[in-house]
Amino acid sequence: MARVENSSEASGKAAGPVEAVIILGHGSRVPEAGKDMEKVAARLREKYGYPLVQVCNMSKLGPHLPEIFEKCVKLGATRVLVVPYFLHSGIHLLLDIPEMLKEEAEKFPGVTIQMGRGFGFDEHLVDLLRDRIEETRSLSDVRELVLPPGGK
Repeated sequence: MARVENSSEASGKAAGPVEAVIILGHGSRVPEAGKDMEKVAARLREKYGYPLVQVCNMSKLGPHLPEIFEKCVKLGATRVLVVPYFLHSGIHLLLDIPEMLKEEAEKFPGVTIQMGRGFGFDEHLVDLLRDRIEETRSLSDVRELVLPPGGK
């Protein structure tokens, strides 16, 4: 991980990370919907040592990209890698997210912003789907499901 080389390192104090990773999801009206994405971010920090990994949503409940982007910059990021947590290459990946990132680029001209790909096709997804197929065989018929209270 790249670090800032400055006088604080010479004095023995570690400088903040210059690279941030933002995992950008769609967002939901369900308050706990983003918990799995937060777990993924935590595992990226734990397993691979990325020091600055944040999650945000494009719409619905926050946090949203502008506030998380600004947070990363305030924490010292001069390069931000935005990885969309999206399965298919629809309008959000093709247009909406690039437009949002260009807006952030205007606000923070000294920060490099790079947008990654969504998940799309990946052999790992084939394996994951096979795992889900196998575990589905042991689940109950949908008639036995207990649904949460309805409403919009």
